[in-house]
Amino acid sequence: MELKKWRPEQDTKSLMSDLFNIRNRMNNLFDLSLSNFFEDTPLAEGRFAPDVDIIEKDDRIEIRADLPGIEPKDVSIDLRNNVLTLSGTRKEEKESKDAHVYRSERYYGSFQRSFTLPDGINQDKVAAHYKNGVLNITVPKLEKAQPKQITIKVEDK
Repeated sequence: MELKKWRPEQDTKSLMSDLFNIRNRMNNLFDLSLSNFFEDTPLAEGRFAPDVDIIEKDDRIEIRADLPGIEPKDVSIDLRNNVLTLSGTRKEEKESKDAHVYRSERYYGSFQRSFTLPDGINQDKVAAHYKNGVLNITVPKLEKAQPKQITIKVEDK
């Protein structure tokens, strides 16, 4: 039997990630079941919430959001007090009057996701890039204070 050092921070991150995935899947199932039950009502339109990955690296935090079919001009990013809020709108594509839609499973409308980031981030240097339907947000961390040796000056009397 091999003994492993317990690292609560790693176990907690993995557990939290799993719990968030389960929550998102349950929300999607609940939304789908309600939209089928309330067909032809506003609830049938569903609710869109983009899937997001948050990755922490030594010098930065990266946030990747899947936003297929959404124009960057329809997306807003706000960062206040270490809370990053991603919001926007996925506009519905209008079909011609002579077309009949047999099934529609895509969600449209407004969305908003908020994430609390750890302390020690550089809010002034956040950058965002959009490519192939994926929004990448880079949040740099502040440089850690380096130890500094201070010399003592001796003064003559």
